[in-house]
Order: sequence, then structure tokens, then C-alpha cells
Amino acid sequence: MIETKVSRGIISTYFDKLQECLELDAAIVGGGPSGIVAAYYMAKAGLKVAQFDRKLAPGGGMWGGAMMFNQIVIQEEAMHIVKDFEINHTPYGDGLYTMDSVESTSSLLYHAVHAGARIFNCYSVEDVIFKDNKVSGVVVNWTPVLREGLHVDPLNILAKVVVDGTGHDSEIAATVARKNGIRLDTETGGVIGERSLDVASGEQEVVNGTKEIYPGLYVCGMAASAVSGTPRMGPIFGGMLLSGKKVADQIIARLGK
Repeated sequence: MIETKVSRGIISTYFDKLQECLELDAAIVGGGPSGIVAAYYMAKAGLKVAQFDRKLAPGGGMWGGAMMFNQIVIQEEAMHIVKDFEINHTPYGDGLYTMDSVESTSSLLYHAVHAGARIFNCYSVEDVIFKDNKVSGVVVNWTPVLREGLHVDPLNILAKVVVDGTGHDSEIAATVARKNGIRLDTETGGVIGERSLDVASGEQEVVNGTKEIYPGLYVCGMAASAVSGTPRMGPIFGGMLLSGKKVADQIIARLGK
């Protein structure tokens, strides 16, 4: 019967996909633009990468533009990445370009998946695997399980590196520091917390702060800003794209594929 075949097709292929991702080169936590860009470049380089996002629709804050005006701004420095993702753009002057936020987010996701990255939505990463003083994977559960407060144990996914792309709260970095009593590579040894908005400084510092902050744990995007205590930047996304490309380049160089 067609009804059974529909269900069987979804269940069998989904669990094939999940089992393929139980051991990864890189696990990216958070589905924002910097993480998607990182997933694309790592997958294109031949790394086995999966991205986990708690929402139904990955893409982070890029979908909504600014105040639900679905346009975003990108600066000249990031346009080589925009061209890699084949996103339409319009010059706006002073080295700035505008882009449709829905097209932009859709294109990032499309290209990442077609490069070979796996994207799992409705997943929450509630913890990391911590072995031999190194972040060695992620602990995942269904987002509705955690939101309902159900006592359901998670699953474990091993990864050679983990990327915290959880945005303003830098949840993974905070969890690693809190649970394991370790110092991160920051001025305080912990998550400092992002500062108030400064576009120029924020765009530069989010790229500068993209790095490995503890063995096996990298940060990108707004998580890098929050960890290092640098300003937020609002609906200009060049720094997000550049941060994603930078963390991908770092991991590709490290894993050497």
C-alpha cells in the first residue's frame, strides 16, 4: 500500500542518514549563516560534516532581515563568498550591497546540502562529549523533548571538532566551561558576553574572534562575539559569512583532507 511505502521510505532513509553521521569530522551546533557557510566549505573540501539546529527552519537571524524587512546588507569584503553561493545582489554605494534575506538564506542552505553537508533540524545539543580534556562530540536530543521537560535520554555523536555557532548565547562554550571547570581562550577564561552595537568594530572583531577556544572546540559568528566580548553588529552579514569561511579554513587545514 502507498501509505506504508511513504512511511517506510521516510523512516529507512532518515535513519540511514543519521547512522552515517554518528562519527563526524566536524559537528556544527546552530543553524545560523556562519555555521551554514562553514558547513558548505568543509563539505566541499571532503570533510564529513553535520549541522544541528533546534529550529524547524535553520538559517538563524538571516531570514528576517531587520525588523522583518527581508533585506540584508553585505560589504565588499565578503562578496567573494556571496558569489560562491550565487546570491543576487544590488550595489548600494560605499562598498555595500543589498540582498533579499529569504533568497540569501535559502541559497546558503541549498549549497551546503548539495556540497555534502548534513543538516538536522529540530535537534538541540544539550551537552558535549568531553574525553581526555578535549571536546570530542555532541550530545543531542529532540528540541520538543527539552522544551517539554521530558526525562528522555539523549544520543551521542562523536566528532573530531565541534563548532559553536549558537549565536548570542554561545551555549556550547558556556556549557563546556561550566561543566568541566576549564578555561577558554578568552581574557577571563569564560564567556565574556557580547557588547552593545558597533557595526564597524563588530564586523571586524567577529572575524578576529573566530578560532579554537579549547581543544576540539571552535567558535564562529555571533558565538565568537559573545565568547570574546565584542560588539554586535545588526543586520549586516558580511562578518558572519567571513567568520564561517575562516573557521572552515582552520578546520580543513587541521584535519588535512
